Amino acid sequence: MTVVSNLLVALVALEHIYILVLEMFLWTKPQGRKAFALSPERAEMTKVMAANQGLYNGFLAAGLIWALLHPDPAFAVQLKLFFIGCVLVAGLYGGATASRKIFVIQALPAGLALLAVLIAG
Repeated sequence: MTVVSNLLVALVALEHIYILVLEMFLWTKPQGRKAFALSPERAEMTKVMAANQGLYNGFLAAGLIWALLHPDPAFAVQLKLFFIGCVLVAGLYGGATASRKIFVIQALPAGLALLAVLIAG
């Protein structure tokens, strides 16, 4: 079960690296505008805010990667629980306030990863 939980945590980390790229570097480009359903004008107006959000997503990914690489298994589990918990809370909040699709894109994978980490212990 540890392998499965680590794979799920890694997938969430990769997802947040992708979100970082979208928000920090592609926000005003066609791929970023399409991902977030933005007009060129809206994307331009909000690009600084998006870059800030992207940076936070990068911190979440960094924490998850740290958890996966930490040599002390007991501490690594605590790190996974903390950072996956942060992703889950962010996904639930974003799904409730910004877009319902965030529940599926962010909260669901984090919830599954959290459950797997708890089971793997």
